[in-house]
Amino acid sequence: MTPNAEPDDWPEGLPRTVPAVVERAAVRFGAREGLVEGEMRLSFAEVADRVDEAARALVGSGIEPGDRIAIWAPNVSEWIFVALGAHRAGAVVVPLNTRFKGEEAAYILRTAGARMLFTVTDFLDTDYVALLRGASEAPELEEIVVLRGATPAGTTAWADFVARATGIEPSATAARAAPLRPDDLCDILFTSGTTGAPKGAMLTHGATVRAYDAWSQVVGLREGDRYLIVNPFFHAFGLKAGIVASLLTGATIVPHLVFDVPSVMQRVVEERITMLPGPPAIYQTILDHPDLASFDLSSLRLAVTGAATVPVEMIRRMGSELAFETIVTGYGLTEATGIATMCRHDDDPETIANTAGCAIPGVEVRVVDDAGADVPTGQPGEVVIRGYNLMQGFFENPAATAEAIDRAGWLHTGDVGVLDARGYLKITDRKKDMYIVGGFNAYPAEIENLMMGHPAIGQVAVVAVPDHRLGEVGVAFVVPRAGATVEPDAVIAWCREQMANYKVPRRVEVVDSLPLNASGKVLKFVLREQAETS
Repeated sequence: MTPNAEPDDWPEGLPRTVPAVVERAAVRFGAREGLVEGEMRLSFAEVADRVDEAARALVGSGIEPGDRIAIWAPNVSEWIFVALGAHRAGAVVVPLNTRFKGEEAAYILRTAGARMLFTVTDFLDTDYVALLRGASEAPELEEIVVLRGATPAGTTAWADFVARATGIEPSATAARAAPLRPDDLCDILFTSGTTGAPKGAMLTHGATVRAYDAWSQVVGLREGDRYLIVNPFFHAFGLKAGIVASLLTGATIVPHLVFDVPSVMQRVVEERITMLPGPPAIYQTILDHPDLASFDLSSLRLAVTGAATVPVEMIRRMGSELAFETIVTGYGLTEATGIATMCRHDDDPETIANTAGCAIPGVEVRVVDDAGADVPTGQPGEVVIRGYNLMQGFFENPAATAEAIDRAGWLHTGDVGVLDARGYLKITDRKKDMYIVGGFNAYPAEIENLMMGHPAIGQVAVVAVPDHRLGEVGVAFVVPRAGATVEPDAVIAWCREQMANYKVPRRVEVVDSLPLNASGKVLKFVLREQAETS
């Protein structure tokens, strides 16, 4: 396990924990607008008050330091109050993907040992409480708090939860926050692996604060920026490059529930948004929108993208047609607190599109061969990372931790990349099969395991193919069980009921057999070629 000991070179004046970031924001940015959602407009000082209220309510609910608190909800203000309140109370936040189905959520809640779940019952016609209660093996939660929507029997309304704060003195939460250290856990973010079983990356206060202070400086996020956070809060980007970075710099947090082009462009106009991050699919969709010219997007200043192939022409069009002054790409993964490399604001469009930048300060990035030796400049190898930003390990999974982080402290990413003479990284392939759908990591092994639950499927292999809007999408090659018939559209419909939407293959190809090598392993490169030409 890699220790995240407090470094000697900690930046002067930088808070060392997330609660300290909130406290500093309340003092430094005080009356400036800190959070905008609908009619609600809170100053940074008021945001800190709401966070402390949630922390006191958690204390009043019996939550102790180190307890796990899960949040399964879209980008709403209560998400922020609960997450930061949990940190202030010394608890650990476990975010859940809003696209999960009940079985997926239940697995993570059980694995993390979450005591409480905060969720909603009315997001995109989805009742998460009902989904969870429909799971075959329910987690042992002590309480479910409904942030928004109807409150089913056996759950607690948000207002009733918040009311518990009245009996708790502010000194109680201050006493919880004060002893926190940089190497204390703040979140457990679950990421699927090639085995298909999600693993919880244990991330710390210090790594979060230091990494996103560096991130903010590199991308140029600053006080007075108005930040439309379209990236989900459950993702490292939305939580850390969104909420935490805004509190560090004094940027106004403007949460956005669901990405669709007209609503995003309208919010940009209404709130004079300056910062709009997201995967390339977001910008490509905006650029391709027929009504683009009718929206005044002149306030936009800063874009941060990555997570998929970035066309050079798109970068150029973002500057000319969307009037972005600064466009930056980067590379990271959950196990590295979501960040490892970043382009700089003055890099040219070719560098921004064709590389993921160079290592952020205090972090080392190498490209190595199978023996762990550096490969020559310009040659491909596995990307490995070492630094303060690494997770402490996978939650209660020492075997997976040892597999991911070697004895010298290097995180083996499974990504194949090339370093140029400047130290800029280009991701060229994936040692593992993971692909990225509109910014979401999709793992074929996990999808295949889920699809094997279909009564007509005997074998299945999932590969990725390029997609203009989403970057990549999945194609499933299915061998039917003996005597069974597989209807592709019906399988896709079944998948939509069993897994998060981004995991659902966009195409199903029925085949008599899968191509195998001499060891019996599926030759996925053959299937990729077939998928791309069919």
